[in-house]
Amino acid sequence: MQLTIRRPDDWHLHLRDGAMLRAVLPETARHFARAIVMPNLVPPVVTGAEASAYRARILAALPVDADFKPLMTLYLTEDTDVADVLAAQAAGVITAVKLYPAGATTNSASGVSDFNKVRHVLDKMAETGLPLCVHGEVTDPEIDIFDREAVFIERVLDPIRRATPGLRVVMEHITTRDGVDYVRDGGADIAATITTHHLIINRNHILVGGIKPHYYCLPVAKREAHRLALVQAATSGDASFFLGTDSAPHLDVAKEQACGCAGCFTATNTLSCLAEIFECDGALDRLEAFTSRNGPAFYRLPVNEATITLRKGVPVDYPARIATAEGPVTLFDPGFALHWSVDA
Repeated sequence: MQLTIRRPDDWHLHLRDGAMLRAVLPETARHFARAIVMPNLVPPVVTGAEASAYRARILAALPVDADFKPLMTLYLTEDTDVADVLAAQAAGVITAVKLYPAGATTNSASGVSDFNKVRHVLDKMAETGLPLCVHGEVTDPEIDIFDREAVFIERVLDPIRRATPGLRVVMEHITTRDGVDYVRDGGADIAATITTHHLIINRNHILVGGIKPHYYCLPVAKREAHRLALVQAATSGDASFFLGTDSAPHLDVAKEQACGCAGCFTATNTLSCLAEIFECDGALDRLEAFTSRNGPAFYRLPVNEATITLRKGVPVDYPARIATAEGPVTLFDPGFALHWSVDA
């Protein structure tokens, strides 16, 4: 059995920098034509000039003959210069702006605490159609970590959208039925990315039988009912939902410690994992929409002309880890055999 689809894009990707960038970039460029690149470096990418410089470093790290286009983003802070944002958009340097609530995830300390301080930026983005990519969690310590997405929708996201009509929002890496329902009912100006790992794991996978650090991610995986809601949304063909892997590499030494880093590295085997999920749900005919069509439609970009072919056969062997100059990075293990491979 085989399936040919338009070459996919990744609408939420962490490439890091330096040695890590050089190690993980080929894993994405092998299969994906474009990717929205997250700006949460240290220090973060906050200006158009910094985004241009980061893009140049990515292109320099690409393998020879790789056909891959990084789509750059700016990290929204309470001091963001709206004129710089608009200039970067006009020059084609950036594709979106990323909103991190301060302290929500890896390298988010420079994010937003007072949302009123960025309203003038959001107003201009609404006027120009520049998408806002949102990490959708509150950081109030009184809110249970498993409830942070639902509370964010109620307290932050919905008020922002009501106050800024026309703002185009991507709610990234949704993890709950609440997120699915909000996006599905939210109209044409909102969409959501769904990760590979959130389609596969629930919170039991992290905790039952011992802590599994390589399944720990933020937003953290939720109950099985929420995972099933994500699968239904991804496989439905609904144009509001598309792939953003949130592939987030960390050195094993940083994951496997008393206070380990959050993130799952899925760039290498995402398409094999997704083919298994969609086949199991009887939705292989909708895989192309999720990976290759819905994202470009929301971002107002053309679909890729090139195609890839996935082929089903004997189980596919993927390395347990990839090597970097600073140490190994463990690849996400879905916990089941993968029978779909991507033709070279």
